Amino acid sequence: MIKDLTINANPRDGIGKGYARRLRANGMIPAAVYGEGKEPVAVAINAKEIAGILRSDSGHNTIFKLALPNGEGEPATVIIKDWQVDPVRGRLLHADLMRLSLTETTRVSVSIETVGEPVGVKLEGGILEIELREVEVECLPGDIPEHIRVDVSNLNVGQHATVMDLIYDREKIKVLTDEHHLVAGVIAPRLAEAPPAAEIAETAAGEPEVIKKGKTEE
Repeated sequence: MIKDLTINANPRDGIGKGYARRLRANGMIPAAVYGEGKEPVAVAINAKEIAGILRSDSGHNTIFKLALPNGEGEPATVIIKDWQVDPVRGRLLHADLMRLSLTETTRVSVSIETVGEPVGVKLEGGILEIELREVEVECLPGDIPEHIRVDVSNLNVGQHATVMDLIYDREKIKVLTDEHHLVAGVIAPRLAEAPPAAEIAETAAGEPEVIKKGKTEE
């Protein structure tokens, strides 16, 4: 989604963790701007402004303007391509911003929103299980949706919805995720029961935690 928003970027002339800490102490974070065949630009941007964009309805798919330092022409049209988060404090540490051309298609990930209460949940006591929370799409920047919906209201126990069932403008948006990939399904209550405590402990010991959104500092 395109927003009428311009964020100012300051020049970044330092490197290293010490310099980055000083930036953050002043409410800024280091960032890199790249794309459209231009050399990457190292900048410092306001952490609260970027956090506000990430918390908005359109989140990291928000398209906005970035006024670059040193008089580098008109503000660039950008999107937040990646970001790092402090795993303890939850604050932003770094962001990568990608330049966009409004006349060329781009690829982004869009979240999936379920619509309705499944018949299998309401009448059969089943449990709705979400298998896929976002899909990769290709479209013009101005056509990036806030989310893509899937209607689960007609699902009975044992039935599921796939990427093929997603609701979106097929003339403007191309979904790149496999159309047969499961999105959501209704399972019987007994299948959703928690495994024995010993099994949980064994799984926890053998599998690392996975961060799904953004990166964390190493």
